[in-house]
Amino acid sequence: MHLRIPFTPYRAGSRKLMADFDCDTFRDIKANCKVEVKPNLGEYITKLKLCVGRNNTEHRTDEISVNRLMLRRGQRFQLTFFTTRQVRPDTDTVLLTVEIGPSPSESKGTHSVFGFPWHLGGKGRWKVELVESCSSSFTMGITSPADACVGSYKLSIRLGSENAIPRQLTNLVLLFNPWCAEDWVYLPQEAERQEYVMAEQGIIYTGTRHYIGARDWNYGQFEEDMVDICMKLLDMNPKCFRDAAEDFSARCNPIYVARVVSAMINSNGDNGILVGLWQPPYSGGVAPTHWDGSVDILQRWYTSNFSPVKYGQCWVFAAVMCTVLRCLGIPCRVVTNFQSAHDTDKSLTIDKYYSDNGLQPKESHDSVWNFHVWVEGWMKRPDLCGDSTYDGWQVLDPTPQEKSAGVFCCGPCPVKAVLEGHTDLKYDIPFVFSEVNADQVNWIVQSNDSKERLHSDSSQIGQNISTKAVGADRREDITACYKYPEVSKKERLVFEEAVRRGNEHKPRPELSLKPT
Repeated sequence: MHLRIPFTPYRAGSRKLMADFDCDTFRDIKANCKVEVKPNLGEYITKLKLCVGRNNTEHRTDEISVNRLMLRRGQRFQLTFFTTRQVRPDTDTVLLTVEIGPSPSESKGTHSVFGFPWHLGGKGRWKVELVESCSSSFTMGITSPADACVGSYKLSIRLGSENAIPRQLTNLVLLFNPWCAEDWVYLPQEAERQEYVMAEQGIIYTGTRHYIGARDWNYGQFEEDMVDICMKLLDMNPKCFRDAAEDFSARCNPIYVARVVSAMINSNGDNGILVGLWQPPYSGGVAPTHWDGSVDILQRWYTSNFSPVKYGQCWVFAAVMCTVLRCLGIPCRVVTNFQSAHDTDKSLTIDKYYSDNGLQPKESHDSVWNFHVWVEGWMKRPDLCGDSTYDGWQVLDPTPQEKSAGVFCCGPCPVKAVLEGHTDLKYDIPFVFSEVNADQVNWIVQSNDSKERLHSDSSQIGQNISTKAVGADRREDITACYKYPEVSKKERLVFEEAVRRGNEHKPRPELSLKPT
């Protein structure tokens, strides 16, 4: 049974798309002149057309902006230069430079030079080709690497000589690209890309395993300021403060970015977005049940000098993280686990202790929640093995429960590793495995503090694991992605494997996190 909670879509102002914007013809419109055309570049180049309308449409970012270059990595975009004569790519020097972050360098992937003549500009990791040339203009096709760092780049030009003073042309934003087969976040099915990247509305399931409620949510990842807010969130993470150059360089990697976002959604130990509170009163803030979208939360954080927003619970944390990942271009879906265990000691059991007279002499910090909500992000995991075994959906949980490597975050944890009980891998697999498949165990504690197993139940934890179906407002049960049928022989073998691997405490050697 589903209970639908009423929802009024949030609108952060008009975002009327310029459907009639002619991006193939130069139009000197006052509102767009500052971004469409850069005049007086010197030498024989008089103007630059950024082709924002055409580029953003082709990169599926026109819902984000029609005024700024919003691009997806690994995909070509075009710039048109207006000239006083025909360009000669073998002899004329036109060199473009892209830079991101502090102290940009080619070795860190935060600096690249490209253009022509080819012996000067053809060796950069950003690739360029001459698409069209005539007596009054030429068009360059530029392709960023499929593993380029995501974020805001400065684009500049040098004319006449490689030693010429560069002139800044514009800023461009580069996002992950689920449409690019070489990108680690590549998602093959278009219907899934529309659901997990482009859809701004969704459904989150709450309640109990017997009475499942459906809460509508406005993710709003393409609303005003969302890209800037998401980039600022990355800039505010503690790793960036400790070593900004390394942090910007690591933003090529969706594994790294997703883990950073998981930590930054909660405010525990950093300048994160949400304060968690699990019982009233909710004084000085908004009750978690009153939120119906992410946009208001993210804008409050952004406009309040990055003060944490009060208050959130698991579904709010997860929904805001879904907004951020979809905005950055990482496919994401919100997942609800009913009868969700919270195992505090990585024992893979939820323990209760009793004395021989029936009292509870020892308090347990383990617990079982009616439901818990996290997200899954789609990405490759070549850091775990040399093949695609652990690629695909990764659990990411921004609700502050337990620390992971000293930080309140969780994941990315391969769902396939949870299914097979591979608890010796990164990140946080024992914790997630327990959430969906822990055994509940009652113990008798003797007077000498020894304990004896009284009763165990292996079938109650992890019920009706749910997410919104692709292209439909209905619940999809994905329990089988996380575990084999309860009390089956295979499920018990996997549990034993999880215990064995967890007890060994010997993580497998990892490969380089740098995409190739």
